[in-house]
Amino acid sequence: MPSDITISVLVPAYNEESRLARLLASVHSSFAVLGRKDYELIVCNNNSTDSTATIAQAGGARVVFESHNQIARARNTAASVATGQWLIFIDADSQMTPGLLQETLKRMVTGKYCGGGAVVAMNPAKTPFAMRIGLWLWNCISRVCCWAAGSYIFCLQKAWKEIGGFDEKYYASEEIAFSRGLKRWGRRHNMNFSIITNQTITTSSRKAKQFSTWQMIHQIMLCCLPGSLQRRDRCKFWYERAPKAHKPD
Repeated sequence: MPSDITISVLVPAYNEESRLARLLASVHSSFAVLGRKDYELIVCNNNSTDSTATIAQAGGARVVFESHNQIARARNTAASVATGQWLIFIDADSQMTPGLLQETLKRMVTGKYCGGGAVVAMNPAKTPFAMRIGLWLWNCISRVCCWAAGSYIFCLQKAWKEIGGFDEKYYASEEIAFSRGLKRWGRRHNMNFSIITNQTITTSSRKAKQFSTWQMIHQIMLCCLPGSLQRRDRCKFWYERAPKAHKPD
């Protein structure tokens, strides 16, 4: 596989001291397994009040700071200093695998893709029934609509820049708007946007411990109200963190 592609792995992180080290280790080990050194790792410390920044530095990442607590802005802040031809956005509570990275690289080197994502798996796999149904439904939508989950998105740096990055008017579902923007950019440049289905991005099921089934249903219903996705106070599911006593999964 050609090795002349440079990659920036970008991690938005808000109070992620319990999970960040594991993610960073998974990124380094995945690249090492594939024998690649042409990458940089950037963590955006999104106004954390814990040791997120210290852990990021210890894990070999460059740390940038974003004071406004918003996922879209944190991703854009990290991307604004990235030097790679390709960007991989991965959430701090997820884990990269060599298989997922390899499938991503296969698409990057063809010149036929502008970006993509991957279907999602939960860790641990044993989660409440409602969350498993929701995950199954999302993966179906992701495949059919070709929308990337926010936990793992890759794209050409040029494409990110030309579509204006993640839309910062959204506090949730910004990855859907971003996927649609990349697909439009790809059509103009005769390139595809692809969802990887033979490998998964494994992400934490911590929300199942933090929120009850009814609270999650209430959040979904709240997000259906006009303008809710543009209000941080109506997107607590994505911004509230469990107390420090909560153990990582």
